[in-house]
Amino acid sequence: MPSANENARLAALTNRARSAFQRAYGDAPTHVVAAPGRVNLIGEHTDYNDGFVLPAAIDRHALMAIGPRNDNQVRIVAVDLNARSSFSLDQIDHDQANRWSNYQRGVAWALQGEGLALRGMNMVLTSDVPVGSGLSSSAAVEVATAFAFQVLSEFELNGVTRALLCQKAENDFVGMNCGIMDQFIVSLGSRGHALLIDCRSLDYQAVPVPEGCSVVICDTKKRRGLVDSEYNLRRQECERGAEILGVRALRDVTLEQLVQRRGAMDALTYRRCHHVVSENERTQQAVSALRNNDVAKFGKLMDASHVSLRDDYQVSCLELDEMVAAAWAQPGTLGSRMTGAGFGGCTVSLVESAGTDAFVQDVARTYQSRTGLRPEVYVCQAEDGVGLVSLTN
Repeated sequence: MPSANENARLAALTNRARSAFQRAYGDAPTHVVAAPGRVNLIGEHTDYNDGFVLPAAIDRHALMAIGPRNDNQVRIVAVDLNARSSFSLDQIDHDQANRWSNYQRGVAWALQGEGLALRGMNMVLTSDVPVGSGLSSSAAVEVATAFAFQVLSEFELNGVTRALLCQKAENDFVGMNCGIMDQFIVSLGSRGHALLIDCRSLDYQAVPVPEGCSVVICDTKKRRGLVDSEYNLRRQECERGAEILGVRALRDVTLEQLVQRRGAMDALTYRRCHHVVSENERTQQAVSALRNNDVAKFGKLMDASHVSLRDDYQVSCLELDEMVAAAWAQPGTLGSRMTGAGFGGCTVSLVESAGTDAFVQDVARTYQSRTGLRPEVYVCQAEDGVGLVSLTN
């Protein structure tokens, strides 16, 4: 069950969205949709290599208050940006002035491309998923939009298909060549659990997050200026490695096989491949550790993941490394690593519940003294995926 703090936070966000809807459209919304952000516990930069990931949805949400229209217009108010945008379902174009609305536009475009009949809507968007921190604020908006259209247009869409169409919107309309993980976990998250996702087959299984531990996300406040160009470069390096190895994707190679073929590739390509192959193995070992309630082993795998991302994949940065170092120095820390694409954003740590308060204070203080940046620290719980918020209050 959600905590009292979580219920109060979501209620406040809902009231904010409802009030803004009333002001904007002169009527109450018929529904409120909530889509969570996400954190990846382990399995980084493996999704676009057909590999394995272990994300969890978190209790920070993008909220959409919505109501139907009797025409083909979609009108959007972004409360947090104090901005508006609108478009017609008859012709969906990019909005260069309000680029934030291209996520909603892209989802409508992808749904209609699947042959689904959409109804016009009025929408108000607000969110407490931090933007630019690697917690998938964009995927939360995409999946919330798809679910909003489902509700108002009254069509069925399973969670996997919804995730794939939202990924298509981001890849082909917005123009970001992301993997499937973010939309998948936002669509299909399960409270109290992470999801092991096979990014090739899209098979998934819920894995319980251990009791007696807190998932703590630390936002470095270092924004990820290099992420797009470096992300695309890493994809190319992995594809080159897979071609040299004669496989469809790096998930088809074991660590032993990779080591045997080391002489066939340059040192940089080998390091990139080494991260992906070893990270896939770590992710599967991490699932076994959680199922056996071996949190100490899980934490060590998190630590090893960060070292690999820092040294082999080279997507960390000074701020991420300082945050992880501060976490490693805390006695209640079981494991800590960067999470997300890298070059800024957030770390994720698994912390003994009894030591969580001290962790939050000490890590924030240590990090700020070393970098001059004031971090945001979120103690999170694993949350359900997208759904409706009750309007009975």
